[in-house]
Amino acid sequence: MKSRDPVSRRQFIARTALASAAFSIVPRHVLGGPKFVAPSEKVNVAVVGAGGQGRSNVRELLRLPDVQIIAVADPIENHDLADFYYKGKAGRKPVKADIEKHYSEKTPNYRVAEYEDFRVMLEKEKDIDAILCATPDHAHAYVSIAAMRAGKHVYCEKPLTHNIWEARQVAKVAKETGVATQMGNQLHATEGMRETCESIWAGAIGTVREVHAWVGTSRWNPTLTGRPKETPPIPPGVNWDLWLGPREPRPFHPTYTPVAWRDFWAFGSGALGDFGCHDLDAAVWALDLHAPVSVEAKPVGKMDAEITPHGEICYFNFPARGDKPPVKLTWYDGGLMPPRPEELGPDEALPNRGTLFVGDNGLMLSGTGGKLRLLPASKMDGYKVPAPTLPRSKGHHRDWVDAIKGGAPASSNFEYGARLTEIVLLGVLSLRTGKKIYWDATKLEARNVPAAEAIIKEQYRKGWEIV
Repeated sequence: MKSRDPVSRRQFIARTALASAAFSIVPRHVLGGPKFVAPSEKVNVAVVGAGGQGRSNVRELLRLPDVQIIAVADPIENHDLADFYYKGKAGRKPVKADIEKHYSEKTPNYRVAEYEDFRVMLEKEKDIDAILCATPDHAHAYVSIAAMRAGKHVYCEKPLTHNIWEARQVAKVAKETGVATQMGNQLHATEGMRETCESIWAGAIGTVREVHAWVGTSRWNPTLTGRPKETPPIPPGVNWDLWLGPREPRPFHPTYTPVAWRDFWAFGSGALGDFGCHDLDAAVWALDLHAPVSVEAKPVGKMDAEITPHGEICYFNFPARGDKPPVKLTWYDGGLMPPRPEELGPDEALPNRGTLFVGDNGLMLSGTGGKLRLLPASKMDGYKVPAPTLPRSKGHHRDWVDAIKGGAPASSNFEYGARLTEIVLLGVLSLRTGKKIYWDATKLEARNVPAAEAIIKEQYRKGWEIV
């Protein structure tokens, strides 16, 4: 018998019913809507993917008093993150131990169920209300769709999916099931992001026709080309076949996991896929950008069929939207940056990461979720950000939990998250094909590059198809 919250929801309902026959329990669907959790109840969350980002998400959920993590699923027992920015230990067992230690302070002997396979967990753990998915990118869509179709609310890390077709499917299933969703681009919740949007809408720099976004990062494997050639034994506690999930079998290699899987096209999408949903978010939200008409990406160095380049520059061309003009959006990573604006001070350089909006009446420099700056500096004299028009976030995870309890949809729900992800993955598509893409969003088709079809919708291993 698992020891969790001393008073379960079933006990709560039973005790309340016995307390007075004169009062009736208000059904959960009345308090929170169909499939939603009543405000008085704790949300039972299961975590799928317990690597570095999974552990980070767990720490955020543990801050929320009305959330209870009851299960963890991951094919790998232990991750050593000493060589990565996460540091410390992760994996199924360390994350389970962290959760149990936290809850045991108030609930002695609290126990978290652990599973290799999240599908078994979904079948056996009937009390799960919601799933937080922090697997590698190639499993995002499969996990999210399976969870939503099982009636679970879903938080999924960015990018929401590994290919463009999956983004459409995830958005479709989210709409069909009506569950509460949130993509894990946490900077979306910041005050700076909202002030950037509101200032653009208020005309702080006039009409915006051009945007530059950049991040100073590169890949994890600086010298590797192609697949690793060595075939070391699979370590104990690693279910490698399950980790591969939808991908065709290949030998285990420690280069793939943890974290560095992002370098490989089979599992990740490089720096653009990793950071695009963070650093293109302000432009997509503020300028109401949807599908571009064309995308062209150029790599730093030679392209490799297996592994991402060290960096890239990517040009997105968006059409006019109503009375708004076309927008040219340029992405840079791997050390590439936009030209230094003359409007900066004489001894000032651009930050290592940021977004630069170019308007008819000046420039706006927006940091990573931080405060905006108008350029030239004289435009900041006496500038006051507009009165808020967007709802303020109580926290990225908090917003999702509130939506689970029948509140407003989270602002990076899967409708928006899929749109942003699709834009990012179009840049990846151009990079991988080596072609400028002329995009037909209605047909989900690169009109001039038939070979792109195999990347727009990838092949799935038998038993892992998304249907």
